[in-house]
Formats: sequence, structure tokens, C-alpha cells
Amino acid sequence: MKETTILKVAKLNKSFQVKAKNALFAKPKQVHVLNDVSFELLEGETLSIVGESGCGKTTLGRCIVRGMSASSGQVVYQADDGNEVDFLQLKGKEAKTYRKDIQMIFQDPYSSLSPRMSVFDIIAEPLIANFKLSRAEIEERVTEIAEQTGLNVGYLKRYPHAFSGGQRQRIAIARALITRPRLIVCDEAVSALDVSIQAQIINLLKDLQEQFKITYIFISHDLSIVQHISDRVAVMHLGRIVELAGSDSLFGTPQHPYTEALMSAVPQPDPSYRKERIILEGEVPNPANPPSGCHFHPRCAYRTDKCSREVPELREVAPRHYAACHYAEQLELRGVHQDSAAAL
Repeated sequence: MKETTILKVAKLNKSFQVKAKNALFAKPKQVHVLNDVSFELLEGETLSIVGESGCGKTTLGRCIVRGMSASSGQVVYQADDGNEVDFLQLKGKEAKTYRKDIQMIFQDPYSSLSPRMSVFDIIAEPLIANFKLSRAEIEERVTEIAEQTGLNVGYLKRYPHAFSGGQRQRIAIARALITRPRLIVCDEAVSALDVSIQAQIINLLKDLQEQFKITYIFISHDLSIVQHISDRVAVMHLGRIVELAGSDSLFGTPQHPYTEALMSAVPQPDPSYRKERIILEGEVPNPANPPSGCHFHPRCAYRTDKCSREVPELREVAPRHYAACHYAEQLELRGVHQDSAAAL
């Protein structure tokens, strides 16, 4: 089966100007939140973006859907008709034509839904904005998507405050799906929910992906969920992708020390097993004044002088496994699968 690339992100950058505190005449500093982020997304797959808080995951997702303006770079979208367009450069009617194909589910279902709109109006709003449909057609589409996402159709005239967190997130999912998009960016879509509700929403997302052939960018800090839902995983550190690989490959044989540290925090199913947790020493680098060379080197147990001088490129160190580490081929790093095997 031929793999189709639906999205190409090339050298995406995002910077903010930040003024120093209590410095009236000081020049504002440039804080680089995204640094030359590049990857390709295959149609129908789930690519997860993971990393510490502040690494740029959410900024990346918002730049892709144009919820935030990127400083430079390209987001090339291949439409259903085969046309390739730079999504970041589209304007006017052309932007409206393709915007409905890329939607986003936000982290907090309590703040992402307007309290002054009924559930029906919230779900119907993207339809009204993007299509010329009759009232009957809108009602039919909203009812259909509500049933598919597990919402009670009889409650569509109620307001968001009347629903639980899990139900609100179903409303947000229904709103994202109503335009029948090809790509959805899920920004911490289950992090604000109870564990039992998380499982329901994850299973719902997987069922909808199979039914509608949706492509997901799944942003999360929960590696257990990422391991369950992902086809591929990209690890971000201080605005850069430092590792990119298939889920099994990345969790089984990580090629970057930062990824190994993240893997050590993944809970194991055997409560009697005690594995060695990797504690990163030192402070998290300041994005306004990042370290020279590899940004991870001040906290890396395998660092050498070369790491502080040269920025490592993201390169293929194993088949379809990319890492930005000078010594990726030489290091033997522990993944989740080895730890799980040791626990049995």
C-alpha cells in the first residue's frame, strides 16, 4: 500500500519578544520557542509530539492550524484533489477552502466551549461558517455527529455547564469533526480528564480515525497514552525535535539520552518491579538564553566537549529512526520494552 504524505512541516520557527523585568530601557529579547522544526505526516497515521512542559508542543500545534502565526517556515498541505498548498500563506477564500480540512481539539474542555452557546450551536458553528446548508441539513449533520461521538441527542439544547468534563470533551470532538476534516491536532485532549474517562475518549478517537480515515497530531506528556495510540512519536526539547521514530522503535530502543530519561518515567504494570529512574541534574535551560551546542548537554550524563560546541543534526541513525545526538550509534540506551521484559 502506497503511503501518502498529507502534511510537510519544513523549518518552522516561532519567536516571541520578551522584555526584561524591572528594566525600563532594556531591549526586548528574542525567545525562540520553535527552532527549524521539520517532519512529514502520513495520511491516516497518528503522530504524537511529546516533551517537557515549555518545550514548544502546543505552540507547534497552534502554528500548524494557524491559531498562532509562525515566524517563518512552511506547512505544506496536500489536499484531497492532489494540490499542495502552503497552509501558512493562504488568504481569503483560498484559506477558507482548506481551513475546514485541519481542525484542533484543545486541552481544557471547560474553557474551549462558549458558556453562552448551546451544545447544538457550538457544534453547528463550523458548519455555518464553512458551508451553505439549510437548517434541516445542519440539524441532520449535528445529530449524526453527536450520535457518533456518544452524545445524547436530547441534550443538544443544553449549555456546557450542564455536562461533565468527559462529555464536554466529546462536544469539542464533535465540533472538530463536523466539517469532516482530514487532519486533527489534539492538544493534550485527555489530560484534564479522569483516567477512566481518558480511556473512553482515546478509544473514541481511535474508532473515529478508523471510520473517517482521520490523521492525528497528538500532543501529550503522558507517555503511557502515547505508546497506546501512536504510530510514530516525535520528542521535542527546547523547541527542537531531538528524536523521531515509530512508536515501537522509540519506546523499545531510544536513540537520544533525553528520550531515555523520559522513558524511565513511564509506569510499569508490575507493582513489585522497581526500575531505576533517571533523574536529570541541573535546571531546565532558559529558552531566552539557551546553552551552546546541544541544548540538552548540561543535563546529559553522556556529554563530551563536542556536545557543548556543535549542534547535532536530526539524522537517520537506524531505519526510519531519526535522532539529534552526536553519539546515537554508540550509546546503548534503555527503553520501556526492556524494562517490561525484566519485570516478567
